Amino acid sequence: MTKRKNGNGTITQRKDGRWEGRCVVGYTDEGKRIRKSVFGKTRSECLDKLKILMDETTIIAGRLPNTAAPDMKFGEWLDIWFNSYCSPGLRQTTMDGYKYLIYNHIIPEIGNIPLNQLTQADLQSFYTRLKNKGRIRNVDALGVGLSDRTVRGCHQRCRAALDKAVEEKLIRKNPAIGCKLPPKKAAEMQVLTHEEIYRLLQQAKYEGYYEMFLLELSTGMRRGEILGLQWKDLDERTGEIKIERQISRINGKLVAVPPKTKQSIRSIILPRALVDLLLKYKETFESKWIFPSPVKENDEPRDPQSVYHRTQLLLERAGCKRIRFHDLRHTFATMSLESGMDVKTLSAMIGHISSATTLDIYSHITNEMQVNAARKIDNSYGRDYEVYDEEIEVKEEETFTFEPFDVYKGKIRKSGTGGIYKINENLYEGRYTPTNAYGKRESCNVYGKTYEECEVKLEEMIAKKRAEIAAEKARLKAMA
Repeated sequence: MTKRKNGNGTITQRKDGRWEGRCVVGYTDEGKRIRKSVFGKTRSECLDKLKILMDETTIIAGRLPNTAAPDMKFGEWLDIWFNSYCSPGLRQTTMDGYKYLIYNHIIPEIGNIPLNQLTQADLQSFYTRLKNKGRIRNVDALGVGLSDRTVRGCHQRCRAALDKAVEEKLIRKNPAIGCKLPPKKAAEMQVLTHEEIYRLLQQAKYEGYYEMFLLELSTGMRRGEILGLQWKDLDERTGEIKIERQISRINGKLVAVPPKTKQSIRSIILPRALVDLLLKYKETFESKWIFPSPVKENDEPRDPQSVYHRTQLLLERAGCKRIRFHDLRHTFATMSLESGMDVKTLSAMIGHISSATTLDIYSHITNEMQVNAARKIDNSYGRDYEVYDEEIEVKEEETFTFEPFDVYKGKIRKSGTGGIYKINENLYEGRYTPTNAYGKRESCNVYGKTYEECEVKLEEMIAKKRAEIAAEKARLKAMA
């Protein structure tokens, strides 16, 4: 079966060689999909027939009935609302989320009810069914009921569509108003401690991800934003880095799209030491992306999903608690506020719509800051008044000392770090075989009396050879 966009039907090659196209043409009274098939000798012929079938069908994603009427089915109105009023202003990833809820949950369940007969009781019963047994995928892992967030998402889509129906004078009032919903729960925010940050960066350094995670913990960028950075975005002289795109997976492909909001298009000034570190990192490869894919042959950015999995692996190996990559953004924001950064500056750095958004998300941190500030004021002025008899303890500047941490090295050395081999009891050989500027493999060796000595020499030799190869490539490129 060929994977196609939701609402566009499916194409399958049968055992007899023919192609079969299938699509949803309606729904039963119980809300189940009604599907119809077309056949063709070739895939192209089948696609043409499927398009004709879809054009002739009224209740299908993307196909609008000619007129809207009060007694039309709620599913038909949802289809009109989504395609005509809603989707044109949505980002692709947001639109896909809306589409999934509408065509996989709402329409199959209550899409057959006439628009002007839909009641609050119908909607309330629908939300209860979703909560109790509405899940249609990953049932074994997550259970039969949908999450509170998904139930609320279905309600929001229904309410918005019905608001528009009221505006268009198709119905007198919105039956979704007043429905009881699962409580809105804020996602639990987790941040790393200074000790965990130290261990994570040490492990990331060993595995070749140090620059990415250090940049993330120094700027608080979103995952897609940091993967969307290109070298042209970095001003090597001033340290200014522009955030103008982010990497998203859309319809199975990695795509560079504008950042989440208008305020997310921003510039950040990096510390000089971090800029120098990135420029040194740049010498190890040739790519327009700051963090290119290590596995794709074409010059492509890293996959956000692979970065998520790598983050989980690094956290586990570093002995840190399990968090999302997005929680590294929270870690940056929390440390910034605790170190005295004002909310307006932080809001601009992390690309929030307004300072109010930042205050709302990090209210627990700002509350603690206010308490500490009050204590300091008390300690400064309270002694002038007889009412203050108790000594008030004020936190002194914190200094951090970290326990020694041995990185997890595993049984196999990381690609690009060479290999170390024991020659005899008193001699170790370090071997590195890079591809030179002319496309040929060349073997380089170092020797040491101990494994540790050989490891140091090998690391120095690899850095030197990479710099030499980069310089030779640059010379050949200039001559071309």
